[in-house]
Amino acid sequence: MTDAIATQGVSIPRLGYGTYRMPGAAAQPAVESAIALGFRHIDTAAMYENEEAVGAALAASGVKRDELFVTTKVWHADLAPDALERAFETSLSKLKLDHVDLYMIHWPAKGMDMAATLAALEGLRERGLTRAIGVCNFTLPMMRKAVDEIGAPIAALQVEYHPFLSQAPLLSWLRGKGIPLTAYAPLAQGRAASDETLAALGRKHGATAAQMAIAWLLDQEGVIVIPKAGRPESQKANLDATKITLDDEDRAAIAALPKDRRYVSPPFAPDWDATSL
Repeated sequence: MTDAIATQGVSIPRLGYGTYRMPGAAAQPAVESAIALGFRHIDTAAMYENEEAVGAALAASGVKRDELFVTTKVWHADLAPDALERAFETSLSKLKLDHVDLYMIHWPAKGMDMAATLAALEGLRERGLTRAIGVCNFTLPMMRKAVDEIGAPIAALQVEYHPFLSQAPLLSWLRGKGIPLTAYAPLAQGRAASDETLAALGRKHGATAAQMAIAWLLDQEGVIVIPKAGRPESQKANLDATKITLDDEDRAAIAALPKDRRYVSPPFAPDWDATSL
């Protein structure tokens, strides 16, 4: 497994540390622990309400800034260019950084001016405030518009991806464009940990079911994984999943699991099955 993926001038560590549902100061010791264990890719967002704690953890870590890859995201209510600029400045201030490595649209908004929003993101990149730009929760038609029509230099697409949800059409298209897919909710919000198929494979490898889910994602070309883990033991277990090598029998067993289980679909989510805009 390669440790990082090069895309649009940046190198993104393939195993990152997610901070969703870690609001407020509680995130600081968890992020400090993750960095101390070896995580170098930290994923946050304005909506998580923990950027200040993440920033404090980055500062306390003692790790040089250029060795850390920091992602944050703009909420879908702030996609108009002026609002996006203000949201970005707020995020940067809370993180106490002079730049982030990746700034992403967190969710698309119905009726948004995609070209104007992406141009605003690109403006931040041109000014050196973010090293790369990306999007989350875009459908394949949205990605085609962003990349093929608008020509935005998208460095990554972040979507829900785990052993119970197929992203095959999206992955195939992304690979053709050289754009990595970042898998959020890689443990299906905890469900992977209790799956009997994954547990059985884990026993074979001396690993847990959750570790098998992460190993399966990292086994795939062009996939980045950002599991969340509050306890140091779980963080270390996620890091150790990088040492697991899947064989064809493992891949076949995981391929046979149901692949239609989407667990993150808020009321403002796009139509995941849309074939056009």
